[in-house]
Amino acid sequence: MTQPVDRRFEPRAPASGRGVVVAPGLELPCRIIDASPSGLRVRLDRALALPAEVQLIDLAQGTVVEAEVAWSKGHEAGLKRRSQASLRGLVPSRLAGARAAFLRAGGR
Repeated sequence: MTQPVDRRFEPRAPASGRGVVVAPGLELPCRIIDASPSGLRVRLDRALALPAEVQLIDLAQGTVVEAEVAWSKGHEAGLKRRSQASLRGLVPSRLAGARAAFLRAGGR
């Protein structure tokens, strides 16, 4: 049996961080499974169809990644990074929902 072809341009590093996926009308806890400079793989608490664009909050780092959903299968999804910002201190208005979710999840 042949192994699936890995089409990634960059290696992924294993991760085990807590996160929250945020989109309009959605706030879903997740685990960050692995990461590369251009993307992340997350495991959601439940299988759910995600919108095309989401914000991923990394609770340990206090950051938000604005991302496109590249793929999803069952409880996992691959995200393509578009931008990243800190949620500590003042944030642009487009990140106000992510900052509120960060604080609700216990972020400081």
